[in-house]
Amino acid sequence: HLGLRMDKTTDFSLREWVVDPAEQFYYVWLQVMIFPIVYNLVIIILRTCFNSIALSYLPLWLTLDYLSDFMYMLDMVITVHTGYLDQGILIKDLSQLKKRYLSSKDFLRDLVSLLPTDLLYFIVGIQTPLVRVNRFLRLPRLNEALDRMETITSYPNIFRLSKLMIYIFVLTHWNACLYFALSSYVGFGRDQWVYPNLTDDFASMRRQYFHSFWFSTKILTTVGDIPLPELEEELLFMIANLLIAVLVFASVVGNVGNVVTNLRDRDNIFFPNHELVRAYLRSHHVSKELRQRIDNWYQHLHINKKIIRENEILQQVPVYLRTEIAVSVHLPTLSKVTIFQNCDKSLLEELVLKLTPQVFSPGEYVCRKGDVGHEMYIIKEGKLAVVADDGVTEFAVLSAGNFFGEISILNIKGNKSGNRRTANIKSIGYSDLFSLSKEDLTDALSEFPTAKRHLEEKGRQILIKMGMLEESGQGEEKEEEKVETKIKRLEDTLEVLQTKLARLIVELESSSRKMQSRVEQLEWELAALENPVPDEGDEDEVQGRREGVGGETEWEREEAPSTQHNCIHKHLLIIKLCLYVIFMECYR
Repeated sequence: HLGLRMDKTTDFSLREWVVDPAEQFYYVWLQVMIFPIVYNLVIIILRTCFNSIALSYLPLWLTLDYLSDFMYMLDMVITVHTGYLDQGILIKDLSQLKKRYLSSKDFLRDLVSLLPTDLLYFIVGIQTPLVRVNRFLRLPRLNEALDRMETITSYPNIFRLSKLMIYIFVLTHWNACLYFALSSYVGFGRDQWVYPNLTDDFASMRRQYFHSFWFSTKILTTVGDIPLPELEEELLFMIANLLIAVLVFASVVGNVGNVVTNLRDRDNIFFPNHELVRAYLRSHHVSKELRQRIDNWYQHLHINKKIIRENEILQQVPVYLRTEIAVSVHLPTLSKVTIFQNCDKSLLEELVLKLTPQVFSPGEYVCRKGDVGHEMYIIKEGKLAVVADDGVTEFAVLSAGNFFGEISILNIKGNKSGNRRTANIKSIGYSDLFSLSKEDLTDALSEFPTAKRHLEEKGRQILIKMGMLEESGQGEEKEEEKVETKIKRLEDTLEVLQTKLARLIVELESSSRKMQSRVEQLEWELAALENPVPDEGDEDEVQGRREGVGGETEWEREEAPSTQHNCIHKHLLIIKLCLYVIFMECYR
């Protein structure tokens, strides 16, 4: 029962096993597959053209042949279990992976490369390994492995040159094998162009291969004296080789040119362009002493690989990766700064992206007393001296992990020096510093009010020790509380005013509706008065009693109709004018 249970568990794990193409296992497997593919690419043609080599080591070749076939089959199994991305999600369903692989051209190519063509040995003989030529169909797998290695390696330019040299070696190897086969077909020693007779000096297997490889190298590189071909077969072989040599030469020159261009572009990104600066200095006739200082500064950068354009380089990666890189590189240095200790880690991660590396030469002033401070400095490497105004007397020496200039960028109230520098600081040797500007620190602290108060309190303690803090600075917290109280009072008053404004708007709308109703009543009365006036003998009296603007109005029968009409018309005009004025004031 235990054995059956283990078999079931193993079967289940194999069925559910999926390879992530981004993991290390897949990358290692691609490197392993380089060996059987290169073996078939090099050895099959060697055994085909050099019969003595093929027959002398036949057991070894057969063992390696079937070992490479086994690795080909294992590679098919791994390819079936390799996931793929669909809309950014890794597909791990084995049924979908099988369906995708079996319906692809890769499966047909892999299947043909594993056809048992070795059975043709029974027909053509075991000394004809060319029947295994279908194994060359796995070359795309070799290209995939080399491309993956190029993207992962830390030295891509060296890898490209190495890959080019391997390609040239394989091409020369094939050409040497074909040269020896052509010599065997024409006849050894027939002329000076073919391989010499198989005498004692040229009969050994090593001499056969090395001589052929040497002759092939001379043809492809067009270096050295090459005997003139005499036969048509020799001429055709030379023509093909010369054409291939042109392509090889163009490939070598192109790849080497790309490598040199990439190296130059890398230097331009890592370091400032020295040639442009030199041209500028020459055109403006800068003194020789200053030019020498600038040359020494550039030389120091290149010799010690000092990169001062980190922010531009890190722009090539996403923000989250940029943050992780900056944290791993600069966070230990930033954590040594006393003023940033015990701060929120997220604040430190925000600040490391804003650090700017700077390199100062020996004797160069980082800041002078009385200068306006726009940034603080953190010493990464080197030593700096706090000197007097004469530039000679040293008060203190600052080393790696020390910082200065933080007080001038914190805007602490009561600071007697304001935002001015309080000391002269000069670089003793070459010093690597990080600078943090006032604007960047302010932007970062705006999202962390607690950290801001913490930093200001630390800065205030430093100023108290230095005696640079005025007494008025002790009441800052009370002033801040008063300001907060005033703001809260203003907010409450604003809410009351908003409520009153809403009520006034409602009352205005009600008055408007009432005014409109009264206007309509007056218009109705005006229309009634425009009708014919009844006779004098008529006992019925025409009375109109309606509500007007000032209250209830009675119209006397004794008034003439024309007078009544004019009076009402005037009232209507006055009322409309009043409404117009009221609405205009409301809109304002």
